[in-house]
Amino acid sequence: MGLVAEFEIYCDALPLTGVAAAVPEATVVLQLQFNHGPRPMFIVTATDGTKEAVEQAFDDAHDVAEWSLVGTAGATRRYQARPALSFEAQLGDAIDDLGELEALARAEAIIERIEVQKDGWKQTGWFADREEFGAFSSFWRRNAGFRLCRLTRDGESESPGNGMTDCQQEALRIAYERGYFEIPRRTSLEEIASELGISPSSASERLRRAQTQLVEETVAPTWPPLPD
Repeated sequence: MGLVAEFEIYCDALPLTGVAAAVPEATVVLQLQFNHGPRPMFIVTATDGTKEAVEQAFDDAHDVAEWSLVGTAGATRRYQARPALSFEAQLGDAIDDLGELEALARAEAIIERIEVQKDGWKQTGWFADREEFGAFSSFWRRNAGFRLCRLTRDGESESPGNGMTDCQQEALRIAYERGYFEIPRRTSLEEIASELGISPSSASERLRRAQTQLVEETVAPTWPPLPD
């Protein structure tokens, strides 16, 4: 079954992070237009932030050669921008293996949304299976920073477990990603605890509380009441 993931990649070498940093009040969403030669054009939707500030940020951006305003709707503006840098010049100093990154672009995955932030990208994507998502997240963990915000099966509108604390969600996600729930397990409780920066006993308790909350919110409400 496919997965839908929302995650953050912390790598300020990614395109247009300078624009997002220069206009923090704006929401900058990027699409890549792949029918313009070896380097895709940037299609940028900027919401909020003044027109003057956004366009000055484009002028100042080291990775934008030229840009044009395509259309405006209220506080939202659409731009097309031509990259100033090659793929290697943009990411070569930040990524160990650009070939591996290019291979990820051919994986069974669709990146649906890229929100540019000052220190990287926040993305939402569809992945064919856990292996495809695992390869993607592992690459970014090795080369930059990666934080999973939400992971659901396709067909689900929201991730269950909204009653969990952030720490419990983090523990559960890391355990899942590392294969702690697989048979046989691919990681140990000690390794999960080390990544979380807590003791194994604390990690165990955090996971138990997270799983209890998850059951109470998803499975338990469907059970028939116990007889008196």
